[in-house]
Amino acid sequence: MQTHLLGAHMPIKGGLGQAVRDGKAIGCTAVQVFTSSPQQWASRPVTKDMVSKFQTAKAETGIDVVVSHDSYLVNLCAPTEEAKLKSIEGLKGELRRCGQYGIRWVVSHIGAHKGEGAEEGLRMAAESVKEVLAETPDGVMILAETTAGQGSSLNSKFEEIARLFELTGSPPRLGVCLDTCHIFVAGYDIRTAEGYEKAFSEFERLIGLSNLKAIHCNDSKKDFGTRVDRHEHIGDGFIGAMPFQLLVNDPRFFQTPILLETPEAPEGHAMNLAKLWGMVEG
Repeated sequence: MQTHLLGAHMPIKGGLGQAVRDGKAIGCTAVQVFTSSPQQWASRPVTKDMVSKFQTAKAETGIDVVVSHDSYLVNLCAPTEEAKLKSIEGLKGELRRCGQYGIRWVVSHIGAHKGEGAEEGLRMAAESVKEVLAETPDGVMILAETTAGQGSSLNSKFEEIARLFELTGSPPRLGVCLDTCHIFVAGYDIRTAEGYEKAFSEFERLIGLSNLKAIHCNDSKKDFGTRVDRHEHIGDGFIGAMPFQLLVNDPRFFQTPILLETPEAPEGHAMNLAKLWGMVEG
């Protein structure tokens, strides 16, 4: 078993199997992918050949930890019924595709309340999450991603994610993906060792670190508290290198996939992944 699960979001132009191989080539021990275009509802049917090529690539590379990211169109608390139903069906489709591939985790932004208010948005999102989980494969989890809080996006505060767990009844197939850039611009100052520990202690108190299943590892182009989601190369943004050194050496997260979504992929990913491996002690 790998001591550290470090990786990146890899392009899927050559298929999911090629994305895994390309990840291995730049030093990944875990990979994130899209299973279809994140900018449209339609998706190609998953064939036995596509699944076989993906499984073969995993076996050849030794990369067993693969995370999917759902469509950017999904909004589980959209104020119009048509948009909400499209989102629910879209996320169901994503979980079903992942079930076919054998991918265990789907990261989702969950949604934006569009002026309805956070509590109402969370209530609608929770009902949508329950419906999606009820009609999709048992082996696939939804990971609610922490957001930057732009506009009316939910889950920029740990309290909102905790509320989502409460409203859904904390199903075992609901987890969390934490994004370092997002929490920083949303108001969690992780630039010092004290601030880093304070943020994760707050996460543990409100949500529980056992529910943290993936981490998006990104520096920030925007300053603390700006609520603007712009990723930067590791160590080149307002967060700085030190918190990432703490992260990759934190034994609590040795078996949590830490995944880059930094600029200029895939070349930028190779550079940033080399930085992360260089920070690993021992």
